[in-house]
Amino acid sequence: SRQRRSFELIAVNDGSRDRSGALLDEIAARDPRLKVIHLARNFGQTAAMMAGFWVARGEIIVPLDGDGQNPPEEIERLCDELERGYDVVSGWRKNRKDTWLRTNISRVANAIISRVTGVKLHDYGCTLKAYRASVVRDARLYGEMHRFIPVYATMHGARIAEVVVD
Repeated sequence: SRQRRSFELIAVNDGSRDRSGALLDEIAARDPRLKVIHLARNFGQTAAMMAGFWVARGEIIVPLDGDGQNPPEEIERLCDELERGYDVVSGWRKNRKDTWLRTNISRVANAIISRVTGVKLHDYGCTLKAYRASVVRDARLYGEMHRFIPVYATMHGARIAEVVVD
């Protein structure tokens, strides 16, 4: 589908040893919307996201894993919801295709995190989220903290919504 918004695409190669870094560089040479960041090694998902946040120039940032778990077609819906006055829109994989055990462990973990933090989300593990750049650009996150950006944002006054995604 065609995007209604202009965009830049930032790909973070987190030390991958396959040809993905070279392929990204080839595409970036032809398409100025693509910027490629090469990390020396895999520092983890939070570090890769932070690298992208710092380089991003847009007002809205939508991280997306390269593993295909989250369809990019959802980006427009997240951005539409963000533009209704929210600072963070979190994806909720309501109909996950995981094992019973994994789904229920996740459900319990999300309930505990929601109760402890006061930020009620059904799916803290879903990376597909839309952020106002002003909420995340200056964050200093490490480890697995990318899961808790909504908590961090709420502590700084952000308004959060949740949208069911595929």
